[in-house]
Amino acid sequence: MIKNILLAAAMATPLMMAQPAAADGDHRARAIAVIKKDFQPRGQAGLDRLAEDGLQAVCNRTGNKPPDYIAKQMQADQLAGVKYPADGKLMGDWKEGEKIAQSGRGFTWTDNPGLPVGGNCYNCHRIAPNETSFGTVGPSLYQFGKIRGNTPDMQKYAYSKIWNAKAFNLCSEMPRFGHAGALNEQQIKHLVALLLDPESPVNK
Repeated sequence: MIKNILLAAAMATPLMMAQPAAADGDHRARAIAVIKKDFQPRGQAGLDRLAEDGLQAVCNRTGNKPPDYIAKQMQADQLAGVKYPADGKLMGDWKEGEKIAQSGRGFTWTDNPGLPVGGNCYNCHRIAPNETSFGTVGPSLYQFGKIRGNTPDMQKYAYSKIWNAKAFNLCSEMPRFGHAGALNEQQIKHLVALLLDPESPVNK
């Protein structure tokens, strides 16, 4: 997978150099230098958070519009990295899923490492109808399961999308929750249930 990411980044190099390389490189280098100078590691927020991986580099340097042949290969790599539950069960408890969707806790320097974090799902999506405050960065998920069903294939899709949204849209703004270790297997199961369980308020 790493090899493919590096290969894709290398293939994207001509695109990155299509604009004035010197000016773009200078501005970028100066900006990164300022960030590194002013950002101080505190608690679990380390300087490693400033580093971009190969996928992020491709999206950042192509204006989130990499060529299809690069995007498709890298999306396939991301999908191959999704880790599914050993027990084969992809749905948990929708009530727990709603708590996770409501929670915005996570990975701040004041948090103790290892504590469960939230999904902060309402920050970007409309989900349950009783929530009046929600973001519109992502699509509405209200009645997601009612419209799409909760077949095994749909459960696998929802689980995979939450684990790593970039497996379906390389430059998606949605975090790679499972890939990054932000949400664990059980938490993702609960969110799948929130979206797909017929008893979930999402599908009422």
